[in-house]
Amino acid sequence: MGLPQLSWRQRGALWLRLSIRFVVALAVFLFLIFLGRPLLSLVAPFLLALITAALLNPLVKRLQRTFGWGRGPLSLLVLLLLFGLAGGAVVLLVYAAVGQLISLAQNWSGLLDSLQATLEQIEALSSNLWSLVPPQVADFINATFTSFFEWFKESASDWLTTFGSAVGEKAMALPSFVIALVIYIMAAYLLTADYPYLRSRAAQHLDEGLLHFLGQVRSVALGAFGGYLKAEFFLSVGVFFILLAGFTIIRQPYGLLLALALAVLDFIPIVGAGTVMVPWAFIALFVGDFAAAAELMAIWGIIALFRRVMEPKFVGDQTGLSPILSLVSIYVGMKLGGVLGMILGPILLLVLLNLAGMGMFRGLRMDLIAAVQDISAILSQRPDSPDKNP
Repeated sequence: MGLPQLSWRQRGALWLRLSIRFVVALAVFLFLIFLGRPLLSLVAPFLLALITAALLNPLVKRLQRTFGWGRGPLSLLVLLLLFGLAGGAVVLLVYAAVGQLISLAQNWSGLLDSLQATLEQIEALSSNLWSLVPPQVADFINATFTSFFEWFKESASDWLTTFGSAVGEKAMALPSFVIALVIYIMAAYLLTADYPYLRSRAAQHLDEGLLHFLGQVRSVALGAFGGYLKAEFFLSVGVFFILLAGFTIIRQPYGLLLALALAVLDFIPIVGAGTVMVPWAFIALFVGDFAAAAELMAIWGIIALFRRVMEPKFVGDQTGLSPILSLVSIYVGMKLGGVLGMILGPILLLVLLNLAGMGMFRGLRMDLIAAVQDISAILSQRPDSPDKNP
């Protein structure tokens, strides 16, 4: 028995619906590609402020019931404590980094002497090994290194120019960042203080069905974002214990404080513990402390392996995604949007899956099934069996 075919009227309506959906999806995709990032940078302070207000709203409501204060003073107090703690942590990190740089500058001559001694040892060892190499191989290696150094000398100026331009652009963007930060803080206070009023006003101008749908999307998105933060917190706790155990084994002075500071850095995706440990290991290598360099790189390798293995599982457990879907969303997000994409990838995927579960894509799914069945029916029809459908 052959597959049933659609009438030409049904077929035209089906493919018209699919074409409209495809055009709309393509338009949304092109909009996000070409205008998404500029618009996001334009509204980013207000969007972040709205997310902050939504996250702090339960806490402010609880404090209102506990102390009986007005929402405005409580919102100001909560934001002052939040930004004060965040600013204090940044100041402490900057202070520690400046102190290390000052210490490095004071010991620069000793560092150069150690580096020179290390280079002399490497040169002597290379000379002894080079004498064992056949002349033909030595000539080929020398020619290769000469070509490489000539290419490097020609490319270095271009690299330095590009690096200088990038640094200049970042420096020029610093005032804009400061202004955006001030606007974000002000918007966060205003939205947090007036959040219930603004929410009720928005609800008055929306259809009840749309309001229910947006409420579900909001709860899913906030739940996914909170779950992602919990996952990153648990990962940072694991990194802290790995660092503490490693520093204890190698008898690193101030191991507890260093482990705590690096775990805080590891919580920030764009920074990570490797931004400190890898340069630290290279400095130890340059000064001739090969054992310390190997120990630091071993600890950092364990941390990197721990995050790569456990991050999909932690993110999946906290957001409800399976480990493979978490891994796919993190990787695709990283490829499309960098660090921000890694954060938003699992959240967007979870929102889409929940929207699909709510039936938003049911019509599309049914049309696709009908299209596949209709194509299969057309392809399975033989030339000698004419279509009996009108």
